[in-house]
Amino acid sequence: MELTIQTRGGRPSKRFPLTVSLSSKQPTVGELKRQIEKQTKLGFHRQRITTLDKKLPLDDEDKKVVDFGVNDGDKLEIKDLGPQMCGFAIRKMFLYNLVGGRASLGASALGFSSVIGVLGFMSEYAGPLVIHPIFYFGSKLIYRQDFVHSRMQKIALALVVAHYAKRELETIFVHRFSSATMPLFNLFKKLVPFAFPPIPLLRAQALTPKERAFFSCGHYWGLSGLLLAPPLYGPWNGAQALKGTIRDTDKWIYAWVALWAFGELSNLSTHITLRNLRPAGTKTRAIPRGYGFGLVSCPNYFFETIAWVAFTGLTLDYAAAFFSVVAVVQMYVWAVKKHRRYRKEFGKDYPRGRKAMFPFLA
Repeated sequence: MELTIQTRGGRPSKRFPLTVSLSSKQPTVGELKRQIEKQTKLGFHRQRITTLDKKLPLDDEDKKVVDFGVNDGDKLEIKDLGPQMCGFAIRKMFLYNLVGGRASLGASALGFSSVIGVLGFMSEYAGPLVIHPIFYFGSKLIYRQDFVHSRMQKIALALVVAHYAKRELETIFVHRFSSATMPLFNLFKKLVPFAFPPIPLLRAQALTPKERAFFSCGHYWGLSGLLLAPPLYGPWNGAQALKGTIRDTDKWIYAWVALWAFGELSNLSTHITLRNLRPAGTKTRAIPRGYGFGLVSCPNYFFETIAWVAFTGLTLDYAAAFFSVVAVVQMYVWAVKKHRRYRKEFGKDYPRGRKAMFPFLA
């Protein structure tokens, strides 16, 4: 099989266009990438190859190129993704250091980029874990008043810490990487905490993966941290201020905490279901089924919405309400995108009655 590889838009470069001759009549995507690497020295994992007409990515190295509708003599487009680093190595290094196995696998074994990688993956959710305790335990210094925290404030802090600690643990133990590597440039952008990210809401459909990584820290450090924490832990929500109000009653507090726990545990359950759909080391995808998936394509977002609604109900705080609205809108955008991808990928086999995120609605 003979294929022509060109850059996006057909612009010539030092290495492309390139004619690749493959000995096999039905070569795999992996064989194609290895041949391109051999002829151009462009790393295997730096290559993103797509069809010229439908822009369909050849994203499974084990599949044959003909499975993507590519025939002998066709032209394909290639994009250099830049320097990559191994996601598996990042996770493994973190786990080894976590349990004290530094001698067998540490920073020196994986290099500086892997150390930065650990920080990059964990930094998004670290913001609220740092900012909220600062405003809670440093309240007397920050607000210049001596006051006693209310039960609502104490529980709110516990819920925020539990939520983002769960996110960190899921990042390490639950979520699987969709790619063997990730662009090294993304890691540095993950370390930059922006104060406020309006762009994802204004043009979320047009955001590239790099832009989403760039603004993710702003969402967590800015909105969930610096916007949410200051008004939540102030004296106006202290024990004296809330005494005798509904936010200080057992029924109010326990009801919202129970709803929050339901949302968080259900969210975890759906994440585990999604993990089990993809065996380790593969790119196999299947239709998600089971708890939560009967009515919507993305129940993990729906259950997280429930958790943030419960948090807002518990606190009755305007900043919590604003953050919840921003989070729900963003999750809905992601849910619609995933829902469309599922329907396109699985066709008639995908349950037609499912909505994207909200049962029976949307």
